[in-house]
Amino acid sequence: MLAHSPHLPIVLDYIDETPSIPAEDEEGIILALQQRHRVRHIRLSTPDSDTRKLVPAIDGEFPTLESLSLGLSQENPDKTNLILHKTLQASRLRHLVLENINLSAVLPILTTSVSLVTLVLNEIYPAHSNPNDFLQHLSLLPQLEIFTMGFHDDASSTVIERQLLDAPVMTHVTFPHLRLFLFGGTNAYLEALLSHMTAPILETLAVHFFPQVIFSTANLLQFMGTTKNLKLTTVEFDFGDTAVSVNANPDEEAQMYAFTLQVAYEHFDEQVSSMVQILDGFGPVFSAVERLDFACEENQWSSGHGEVDPAQWRRLLRSFSNVKTLLVDDVFVEKLSDFLQSEDEEHLLELLPELKELSIPSGDYRAWDGFNRFTDARQVAGRPVTLVRR
Repeated sequence: MLAHSPHLPIVLDYIDETPSIPAEDEEGIILALQQRHRVRHIRLSTPDSDTRKLVPAIDGEFPTLESLSLGLSQENPDKTNLILHKTLQASRLRHLVLENINLSAVLPILTTSVSLVTLVLNEIYPAHSNPNDFLQHLSLLPQLEIFTMGFHDDASSTVIERQLLDAPVMTHVTFPHLRLFLFGGTNAYLEALLSHMTAPILETLAVHFFPQVIFSTANLLQFMGTTKNLKLTTVEFDFGDTAVSVNANPDEEAQMYAFTLQVAYEHFDEQVSSMVQILDGFGPVFSAVERLDFACEENQWSSGHGEVDPAQWRRLLRSFSNVKTLLVDDVFVEKLSDFLQSEDEEHLLELLPELKELSIPSGDYRAWDGFNRFTDARQVAGRPVTLVRR
């Protein structure tokens, strides 16, 4: 019936979370995909076994295809990646979303999809592809506006780092229209990409790092310095159960974070240590930040990993030289008071030199001495700080 229907565009949107899709549905999907000249949109999210049967039908030339989204609707125990035919062509493709695929398998379709404005690659594997090859193919996408790249958490850091050594990045790419860039993976891979990427009008940057011992963000800093829209005035630290994140906005009324950086650590001391490493040198990026918030999950203090060297706190706060208001939540307030009480007067004067207001929740806290000592020292030095109990 489909073969003899009017020549109208075909929208194929099929999501199935059951163990196996019905046979008649599978037959209908394959029949629809055979009408290549009519298919306008494809979105398939099916169990692994069905995906492997359906994706091979997406082959050849799809002259009117504008969006393609392929994913798995359930956890893939065999870690079997999606495989796209190298002969797939879609010259009018504007939106591409792929999940659980080797990065090298993405490259062929990028050579013919030069009109892409959205490229989303989730749960990808790095096998047999290096950043230079990837950047060369990205350079063919001058209209790109949204770019998401997230490695599978099983992706080997050793494999990625070996690829970086074997094939150094040489290709430079400028994305004149890129507004949103999201990355999840190893610090080394992001640094390799950003060393040869610029996005002058970028509005949103989100980074999720896998845990590692040493972090380096020199190229991230340089990349952020070339964007004109990432003007940050408020920053929030969130020390959660499974990760720590720093979130920044151009103003308090913004609906979406302009910059987010997260690291997947559970223990509080590791969370602080990682942020100290990552944000070392971020002073220029945070130079306009006037409001700083700290929030923390309560169980962080009882985990046995809640103690942090005061020198770590000093390094973390050093990047915020223009902060006027510091807010802390009810969980964090006692820890901050302890830290302030442990500092000598010289360090108290160096911390947040432009601070005017320290806002804490009202309550009967055991350790007010740290706050009083801090405000007294600043008062004597002629740089008063108002303690607000909200």
